[in-house]
Amino acid sequence: MDLEKKEDSSKKSFSYAEIFKQDGGSILILLLLYVLQGVPLGLAGSIPMLLQARGVSYNDQALFSFVFWPFSLKLIWAPIVDGAFFASFGRRKSWLIPVQFSLALIMYWLSFVVDDLLEKGNVFNITAAFFFLNFFAATQDIAVDGWALTMLSNENRNLASTCNSVGQTAGYFAGYVIFLALESPDFANAYFRTEPLETGLCTLPQYLYFWAIVFVLTTICLIFKEEKPEEEKIDGVMETYKLLKTVLKLDIVKQWVMIILTCKIAFAAVDGVTQLKILDAGVPKEKLAMLAVPMTPVQIILPIFLTPLTNGARPLKLWINSYLPRILIGLGMTAFVFYTPAILKVRFLFLTLLSEKFEEVKSRVQYKI
Repeated sequence: MDLEKKEDSSKKSFSYAEIFKQDGGSILILLLLYVLQGVPLGLAGSIPMLLQARGVSYNDQALFSFVFWPFSLKLIWAPIVDGAFFASFGRRKSWLIPVQFSLALIMYWLSFVVDDLLEKGNVFNITAAFFFLNFFAATQDIAVDGWALTMLSNENRNLASTCNSVGQTAGYFAGYVIFLALESPDFANAYFRTEPLETGLCTLPQYLYFWAIVFVLTTICLIFKEEKPEEEKIDGVMETYKLLKTVLKLDIVKQWVMIILTCKIAFAAVDGVTQLKILDAGVPKEKLAMLAVPMTPVQIILPIFLTPLTNGARPLKLWINSYLPRILIGLGMTAFVFYTPAILKVRFLFLTLLSEKFEEVKSRVQYKI
């Protein structure tokens, strides 16, 4: 009964108008930083499409999947980012500024070599380059998450996860959907040209070069952004690791870690292979990417509406309730992948792609919860 009263009171006091009046500027800065964080993830998500078009094996595709590991393992070096800094420059900017310049530098370097790596099928070097790209993006995530705690007022700190969800989804959209559309000759010829050409509106090197410039300009502006002083005592690196060790010994944390480590086993095959199998069946990569256009607003808006539902005494209730439906969607996608060649023959392609993208939305929203 008390828990229900707590949930009701938290929902009644939730007002986006008041929040933007109080922390509007900080929210916009956080959204920008999370958008920049999502761009490397989107670009890394588009590379398997390009590799598949060049006939790369599933073993090599599995190797490339290692590029997403930094976001899963960032807890290992998070205490270093949290505890080692130059106080005169700022606790978060001590990491954020060099990390974003590093992201710009890797993108700039890739803009000169990525075409050659793709043509030669040098998956190992491509994987290494994008691994470090995502490593710095994950480090940026640690710094921004920490900065959000002081940038937002105490009562609005829970909105940091919403900013993360909205911003990262928008950045992923820019790095994945927009890039694949601009890179596709078919898309350019259909919507932007009267005379067909064999190239798209933009190449991968050009797109990487563009975002390298954006990262540099944004980072220069961030240098002049002041940080609020920390209200609490700041522990050193070793103290932070000791605290992390203490937290990991808690029974409730052990249980949660086991849940997190095993909960995606049921979706692993569907999440990892569905798009590649649909590409193998003959679906053009730009059509697969373009269907994400109507789904992306859903991914951005849905967390905003879900935030009040995660503010109560049972914040994980929504996550738990969405688990079984996601398993059922995965079973449906397995059937769609199996029947995709036949579906293509009877021109039900849109239904196949829509179902695949709906599963992707479900996956990303559940992750953000």
